[in-house]
Amino acid sequence: MIDLRSDTVTRPSDAMRDAARDAEVGDDVYRDDPTVNELERRAADLLGMEAALFVPSGTMGNQVAVRTHTDRGQELVVDEQAHVVKWELGGVADLSGVQARMVDAGPSAVPSPEQVRDAYVAESLHRPGTGLLCLENTHNSRGGVAVPAERIAAAADAAHDLDVPVHLDGARLFNACVALDTDPSEMVAPVDSVLFCLSKGLGAPVGSVLVGSEVFVERARRLRKLFGGGMRQAGMIAGPGLLALENVSRLAEDHANARALATGLNDLPGLSVPEPDTNIVLLSTDGLSAPGLEAAAGERGVAFNARDATSARLCTHLDVSRADVEEAVQRIAAAADSLA
Repeated sequence: MIDLRSDTVTRPSDAMRDAARDAEVGDDVYRDDPTVNELERRAADLLGMEAALFVPSGTMGNQVAVRTHTDRGQELVVDEQAHVVKWELGGVADLSGVQARMVDAGPSAVPSPEQVRDAYVAESLHRPGTGLLCLENTHNSRGGVAVPAERIAAAADAAHDLDVPVHLDGARLFNACVALDTDPSEMVAPVDSVLFCLSKGLGAPVGSVLVGSEVFVERARRLRKLFGGGMRQAGMIAGPGLLALENVSRLAEDHANARALATGLNDLPGLSVPEPDTNIVLLSTDGLSAPGLEAAAGERGVAFNARDATSARLCTHLDVSRADVEEAVQRIAAAADSLA
């Protein structure tokens, strides 16, 4: 099976499995796990921030960040397609008591300064006030868009002018940095906290890291425990995470494979595929059922996800070679022919 459903399906390398087995461990709730401590230190240094917190998942990291930054009842300004409000089970409301004020960021994938200012609500006797601006880079639902640092800075500066903190959902942060040839510390310098995943294109089996100031991380650590994320001998999953940080530069290979995949699919009758920024390929159909194409391709050994009746998402990752991409195009072509 050529699995293009997501870059979350990557499998840990033999070296990562060895790192898990051999990791020096301790009780991380007591801050006694040296491997976790090293991962957190390296993550903070990589992003040029003061401190970091290892969390089991990107969703937990985002939700901990929202809870850390906000008070109950406040509003979160966010793009309407953002992962934190679209794919995290309403966690901002359920876990933090925050209501989302959504804006349409459009193809730029990040709200403009004008949108930030227009969405801002001042605290008053009748209104809760804006508590947080949440950005996303790369932007998942908008096709893996890599947002340039200057656009992140423009939105963040507008929020900070209003005394509103900014969280960046950087689940695929390093994809954006590689695509734009931007240092991670430069990309995140304008924001107050960042979440990035080790378990997507970087290839670790599990885990994400939440990064920010020492004060932010200390509060977030307590909330991680509240959310059930206090881990014990977590060095066994932090060890592979350390190795994952060495996979950043190879993300360029995934991006090249995604462009090749998009080009091959775009040449097929009835399919329209724009060139991707990173490793996420969005496919639109014309007269074909996207779920039907998904099923027919699955029968031919290619897995991907239909998003609705006429579109689908495919992801390249470290378990997908250029040969796999070329074979996938041929199999999807046969699947499309079977539906015509």
